[in-house]
Amino acid sequence: MTGSTIRLTVAQALVRFLAAQHTERDGVQRRLIAGTFGIFGHGNVAGVGQALLQQELADLDGGGDPVMPYVLARNEQGIVHASVAFARMRNRLSTWACTASVGPGSTNMLTGAALATVNRLPVLLLPSDIFATRAPDPVLQQLEYPLGPDVSVNDAFRPLSRYFDRVSRPEQLPAALMGAMRVLTDPVETGAVTVALPQDVQAEAYDWPLELFDPRVWHVARAQPELAALARALEVIRGAQRPLIVAGGGVIYSEATDQLRAFVEATGIPVAETQAGKGSLPYDHPLALGAIGSTGTTAANRIAREADVVVGIGTRYSDFTTASRTAFQHPDVRFVNVNVAAFDAAKHAGVMVVGDARGTIVALTDALEGWSTSDEYRQLARRVGAAWDRTVEAAYHLGHAPLPAQSEVIGAVNESSGPRDVVVCAAGSMPGDLHKLWRTRDPKGYHVEYGFSCMGYEIAGGLGIRMACPDRDVFVMVGDGSYLMLAQELVTAVQEGVKIIVVLVQNHGFASIGALSEELGSQRYGTRYRQRNPQTGRLDGDLLPVDLATNAESLGVRVLRPEGIDEFRKALTDAKASTEPRPVLVHVEVDPLVSAPGSESWWDVPVSEIADLDSTRQARATYEARKVTQRPYL
Repeated sequence: MTGSTIRLTVAQALVRFLAAQHTERDGVQRRLIAGTFGIFGHGNVAGVGQALLQQELADLDGGGDPVMPYVLARNEQGIVHASVAFARMRNRLSTWACTASVGPGSTNMLTGAALATVNRLPVLLLPSDIFATRAPDPVLQQLEYPLGPDVSVNDAFRPLSRYFDRVSRPEQLPAALMGAMRVLTDPVETGAVTVALPQDVQAEAYDWPLELFDPRVWHVARAQPELAALARALEVIRGAQRPLIVAGGGVIYSEATDQLRAFVEATGIPVAETQAGKGSLPYDHPLALGAIGSTGTTAANRIAREADVVVGIGTRYSDFTTASRTAFQHPDVRFVNVNVAAFDAAKHAGVMVVGDARGTIVALTDALEGWSTSDEYRQLARRVGAAWDRTVEAAYHLGHAPLPAQSEVIGAVNESSGPRDVVVCAAGSMPGDLHKLWRTRDPKGYHVEYGFSCMGYEIAGGLGIRMACPDRDVFVMVGDGSYLMLAQELVTAVQEGVKIIVVLVQNHGFASIGALSEELGSQRYGTRYRQRNPQTGRLDGDLLPVDLATNAESLGVRVLRPEGIDEFRKALTDAKASTEPRPVLVHVEVDPLVSAPGSESWWDVPVSEIADLDSTRQARATYEARKVTQRPYL
């Protein structure tokens, strides 16, 4: 240290800087970067790895906890999923950094980067890069691009990141980090933030100004809507006879669920929920219609079809939410869109109200004092909602044998979980069934990644969720297909003493795509886990002799193997009661041919226009009939 500077390597300065960053919203401060997940290789072991070790030993020698804890993971994609799940549970106010080595270590994070950006969730990626000096080129795992020697595999992060920079000289680090923190803490711009670190630059020393490492607070503002925009929105809402609120993830990230409840009780406008917005109202609220769209409830979709005004709050209107633009069929339907991002607020030619969900809901509530929908409309919402709840109850207790239906497994988990416990899922048939059937009681009780619907998110995400909220049990719902994609972070959970309850639903294949394949006339082709049949030459032989429960047990997980729904319920009770600090996996076989109740809705997946197969031709006829109901919402 000399005067007002301190001599550190680039990696040491990076770690020290990250440990001093905080967010603040509504007067509450939090650590922005809670820690670092990583896997070391030749690209980062002597740079970021050395810096994390040095910081950890200094903190421990000083009698404290590490200010930048490090968690050794097993898969680079998994560490991004865990960090994103952590950020979602912390309402985007805190996340983790992810470090990986050159080449495949770093590119393994690409899928996670896409997931974070699609879902507008903050994560800091620190991929190691090739030598900035190019002295030993080409190094191990280097892509040689003849038209640009400065291009590396890390340039693939550019279109997947909300911010990208490469630190090729120490002097560039402060500006890169400031830019990264700005985007991580901006609810409009946030997503994957990538700072690529050449391996030689990581180890290079530099004299840093001390003020770079002062504690820094990034204020997360609540943007207030323009008064003229509010007035336009109020005019549309006051003219509505059958309005509907579509609550998206922005309601929950803004911590606006109490305000939403007060708003709907004052105005009588019923609420339908997107995947990210599920939990905006408790499932049993009289104006809660549940899930909307292709994976929605018949209650929400009936009201949506007849709605003359749709008030979207914090939603990006994905194709599942709008049932591929067939959900809203009123000939004169209008949209009022409340969103922090103008990009989303402008969708469907809606009246744009750009602002924070909580503040805007309060402003709308105050301005609409004395205005309400009719008693008849409130009663209609209550009736259709109650009818759907009876459908859910029946699906929870079908009594299907010998193997239970997936809906019965969902019901058993729901009834075994506590009000604040969290269910997590991402891909397969389970997200759609959960969206319809899960009875959410807490705004953070439902965690389904359905922006990217990434197979393999579930277990890594469950780890991040439990690290974010150690006082909640986390139920990871995962099918055999997703389990085989990415189960390695079970080892990380064992290592860190993190208890998650993994419900492994075994249906011997990609059941959701199998059902979709059948619906589209492709006869479940290529979706069943079967051996190659020597007689037919096709994958229609015996079930694969794969035991995923034993696989999990070999990773250090406690495994329960119930048979039938009654034993499954007992196993869930056992798993929840366990105080052992390690994951528990409950393996259950289900009948993949028993579907959940239908949504009376549609999803646009094109069918072959010409085909030799009768099944495909019939599916095409159905497709064309549904396609004509699609609307541009202009």
